[in-house]
Amino acid sequence: MAEKFGRVPVFAGLDEAALGLLATRVRELKLAAGSLAVREGEPGNQFYAIDAGAVRVCKNFGRVDEVELARLGQGQSFGEMSIVEPLTRCATVQTVSETVLLRLSSLDFHELYKAMPAQYSVLLLNIARELSRRLRRLDGVFAALH
Repeated sequence: MAEKFGRVPVFAGLDEAALGLLATRVRELKLAAGSLAVREGEPGNQFYAIDAGAVRVCKNFGRVDEVELARLGQGQSFGEMSIVEPLTRCATVQTVSETVLLRLSSLDFHELYKAMPAQYSVLLLNIARELSRRLRRLDGVFAALH
């Protein structure tokens, strides 16, 4: 399982021991096409890495003003914000094909913090970089529309 994390940017630079610790805690979730992995407005404390398949990330899901923010595929992730700050989900994530997700909770990440604080710091820096990349992309999209 640890080798699957190697494809996920959030886990870049973590050593084998840290990846191994997370691998012992990961849960695999298989979803059919069209399933909802997370819903906007619901509480969330789980992170997901896409092992296979693809998802779409949407605001106002199912409404006339629905906006698709992103499409993510194998090796990408979502739910990072709920690990950093335990607030409600800010978007809905729907599978666009049969999808296999690797799920970790905020408690799983806390175990990494307790066991290997330096590795946890690498993880948090990676999450910050990933969120920054997404914000830059959305800023570009927003600017192009206005």
